[in-house]
Amino acid sequence: MTKTFRGTFTVMITPFDKSGAVDLTATADMVDWQIAEGIHGLVPLGSTGEFLSMTDEERHDVAKSVIDTAAGRVPVLIGTGAERTEDVIRYSREAEALGADGVMIIPPFYSTPTEDELFEHYRRIGEALSIPIMIYNNPATANVDLTPRIVERLSRIDTVGYIKESTMDVTRIRDILEFCGDRMTVFGGIMGFESFLAGAEGWVAVGSNLMPRELAGIFTRWADHRDFDGARSLYAQALPVIRLVGGHRYVTATKAALSLMGRDVGGPRAPRLPLPDAEWPMVEAALRAAGVRLARAA
Repeated sequence: MTKTFRGTFTVMITPFDKSGAVDLTATADMVDWQIAEGIHGLVPLGSTGEFLSMTDEERHDVAKSVIDTAAGRVPVLIGTGAERTEDVIRYSREAEALGADGVMIIPPFYSTPTEDELFEHYRRIGEALSIPIMIYNNPATANVDLTPRIVERLSRIDTVGYIKESTMDVTRIRDILEFCGDRMTVFGGIMGFESFLAGAEGWVAVGSNLMPRELAGIFTRWADHRDFDGARSLYAQALPVIRLVGGHRYVTATKAALSLMGRDVGGPRAPRLPLPDAEWPMVEAALRAAGVRLARAA
């Protein structure tokens, strides 16, 4: 498979309006801003996009809005994860028909599948598509661990050529590259900068919802210019935001921060609750520490 995806990709929040409905105008505005800021790719309908709290129609509308607004300026990978294999195939075929450049697929997150079941799941999906699949390893949320040896087996599926590796163990990147060779391109998830140094060719990032230019610049300075000091300096600048949106606040704090930046994207959907009032000053402090311009105070 030809490698076409590299760089920092934002796993996008999904904007909601005051009534709680999907806000497609704010979605399109977010896409245009991200691209203008230099982001390398977009991933709507990932965990940060609250895909599990959305209807099928809403998922379709968000995917179409992002693909149409991006209009080929950057790659768009649609999150098409679901528990049932047939649902993933349906969402993925729909994404392909809408013009997606690829799909990102987390493993079934409840049934704790065996290795053979995982392989069959991804094999069936892969054979149903002609666009690239990025598998997504996040054992903390999916309750499934795509270990490097499992990834090696999955890389034998023709359309599976990318992985978002979201553990804190960057040695996994070393092992995946060794075991899979040129059949697999690694994107970091949690450990972006560290993943680049280990050989990753991209980063699917939450923090770039807030700092797209800086997080894209970390990759560009290292991968394209071998400017380690410059990349590390940008990383140090962004760390307060990266830490802010880590852990359980990855949706709520990101949306709160965007509000302080003058981008009204609404709050999260149930079962999530809005960010507690007591935590808003922490969000403001992280943004100020990272040099992010605010439109208002917390």
